[in-house]
Amino acid sequence: MSLAEMVRKSVWGRGLSAQVLEAVIAQCHQTEVAAGQSIVRAGEPALHWLGLISGVACMSVSMPDGKETSLTSLAAGGWFGEGTLIKRGHWQYDGRALSDCQVALMPLDCFEQLRQTSLPFNHYLQQLMGARMGGFIAKLCVDRMLDSTARIAQSLAGLYQPEVYPDPGPLLHLSQAELGQLAGVSRQRTNISLQALERAGLISVSRRGIRVLDLAGLRAYRSGAPTAQG
Repeated sequence: MSLAEMVRKSVWGRGLSAQVLEAVIAQCHQTEVAAGQSIVRAGEPALHWLGLISGVACMSVSMPDGKETSLTSLAAGGWFGEGTLIKRGHWQYDGRALSDCQVALMPLDCFEQLRQTSLPFNHYLQQLMGARMGGFIAKLCVDRMLDSTARIAQSLAGLYQPEVYPDPGPLLHLSQAELGQLAGVSRQRTNISLQALERAGLISVSRRGIRVLDLAGLRAYRSGAPTAQG
């Protein structure tokens, strides 16, 4: 998918007039970020609204001793950084590519122009930030209360939020290592959890990725017996 296609298919892009949409596309540009590399770094000024054209990324915070905790994941079609841009602030977290990513960048001036002139764009931002807040609360509950298999299930289900991702499709091009990083679970435990979810008929795992068979089941999944934490 190209940058122009991503913008046109985005929830907010569909709410713009054709003239405004083309003007926005003309101002945006894209870059490639290799797996393991930074998309944004904590402390740097936020100069762009960013979206993933392809790939998977993770937002996280790090401590001086090297410990890292994941805040949220980002899949193709998703945008992030709106809160920081609105505050005209600096990034308070690190954004890292878990796989090779194509990243769309909307300049701050373009973002502000849309925010000042487009009611549909503002409605989208409200929905997006509301969805993020709900996601953070859910993640907090998951991390504190659920075992690793349920955490994997919730991480997969979290990639299907219509306010955040337009349409990820049933097949997620995620490796087990990438999914484990998103969920904060070891690779070995991720493998065991995926097998359990597959036996439950919720997903199908292949070399191509993870196919979601029962999204409602993933969202509702709670393991019967606790497993060791990853």
